[in-house]
Amino acid sequence: MAQLFFKYGTMNSGKSIEILKVAHNYEEQNKPVLIFTSGLDDRRGVGFVASRIGVEREAVPVFEETNIYDIVRQEAQRPFCILVDEAQFLSQEHIIQLAEIVDNLDIPVMSFGLKNDFQNELFEGSKHLLLYADKIEEMKTICWFCHKKAVMNLRLDGEGRPIYTGDQIHIGGNDSYYPVCRRCHANPPIAL
Repeated sequence: MAQLFFKYGTMNSGKSIEILKVAHNYEEQNKPVLIFTSGLDDRRGVGFVASRIGVEREAVPVFEETNIYDIVRQEAQRPFCILVDEAQFLSQEHIIQLAEIVDNLDIPVMSFGLKNDFQNELFEGSKHLLLYADKIEEMKTICWFCHKKAVMNLRLDGEGRPIYTGDQIHIGGNDSYYPVCRRCHANPPIAL
């Protein structure tokens, strides 16, 4: 029976490489998958899942008007699994569409993303995945500054200083965010 999975973690927890690994494992067995990613993430260009270790792959970009359910339903060859990167940027409607893929089409959906933003607030997509997902799993990594588990994302300005205010969505990588523990989020051991 298909299920909706939400695998969340901080920056640098291996979410994108996990998607690419899962896709490879399915396709090695001649089982096609369909990969989606947020159209907001343009670090490698719109419509790409890219890992920091240098592996990348094209994906279907999801914009506000995208109907994920319709795209999957209309695929000429039925996918064995749906994979979603940057799921935190999806809307409530997109999350409902993912649940309908599981419930109506009996196709498993594995979504990956951040749970909380740099101010420790839930993203819309993450909030609704926490409500709708059948299985929720944390992907762990360590704090950028110490040995504790990272549970937050510390945003940096253009000069490498921590910032705690601003728009929720700012696309960036190691130049903009560090995975950190609670203590290092509140008191980062770098110049303020």
